[in-house]
Amino acid sequence: MIDLHCDTASRLYYEGGRLNKNEFSVDIKKLKKAGAYGQVFAHFIEMDKCKNPYEEFLAMHRNFLKELGDNKESINIVTNVEELENANKEGKIGAFLSIEEGEVLEGKVERVKNIYDLGIRIITLTWNFPNKIGYPNIDFIYKDKGLTQCGREIVAEMERVGIIPDVSHLSDKGFFDVLEICKKPFIASHSNARAIKCHPRNLTDNMIKKLSEKGGVMGINFCSNFLGESEISKLDDMIIHIDHIKNVGGIDVIAIGSDFDGIGNEVEIKNIGEIGLLADRLKYRGYKESEIEKIFSKNALRVFKDVLK
Repeated sequence: MIDLHCDTASRLYYEGGRLNKNEFSVDIKKLKKAGAYGQVFAHFIEMDKCKNPYEEFLAMHRNFLKELGDNKESINIVTNVEELENANKEGKIGAFLSIEEGEVLEGKVERVKNIYDLGIRIITLTWNFPNKIGYPNIDFIYKDKGLTQCGREIVAEMERVGIIPDVSHLSDKGFFDVLEICKKPFIASHSNARAIKCHPRNLTDNMIKKLSEKGGVMGINFCSNFLGESEISKLDDMIIHIDHIKNVGGIDVIAIGSDFDGIGNEVEIKNIGEIGLLADRLKYRGYKESEIEKIFSKNALRVFKDVLK
């Protein structure tokens, strides 16, 4: 399993707790139970709750690196597929690092390389606030506003150095701007199908097709608001989205993007350690083992191989 998005690093920073074992949805013990190959840990920065997003990121990053260092016998920071494979050969989980809020860059194109040198390999371009890169899709308010000129330069620079652009949260117009700029695949790390649940955070069928044609992936988000009408995130609703996405964009565009530790509602998959429940349900619904492997890791690995350096 490779999960493209969790907010555990942020919770550890703001709420305390340890990476090895905590009361959150993701920790090392739960990842081991899941048989995790890799986990993407997001540095989630909420712009209206910090003075400087870059300094906030650096503080969170230092805290998380300490946690990784304290558990180096079980988990390694990895920046590409080769490092991931080496970690797994040593019996360790690979920890990829991402940023959820492109304003950490503060509109400075030259900072992209600095962030890369700190081990970041995915950047979610916006969260729920407009920034120097572009606009969020919150409540469809900005859906027709695309990337800024600065944002276009930043996305091009991300692809050049080997950071994957993540369009989850980005405006509809911004999605198509990224599609135009990128020569390599990009991702929607934690987004579902809008045709199934009309939520601005989900992708339209056209977006799913274009993302698939680009070779990118979208991670199935476990948040109930993006799944269906129930307050509980149900496995059956996840399957409905997966079925639809497969029919629209093919099996190669589907990945896992749980959003664990970033969602507050109850989930039938109670934590990352129970992720096997989704594999079991997919198998029960007639998915082949090869298809389940693609959803759980191989599709994400393909994108990592194509983009990461």
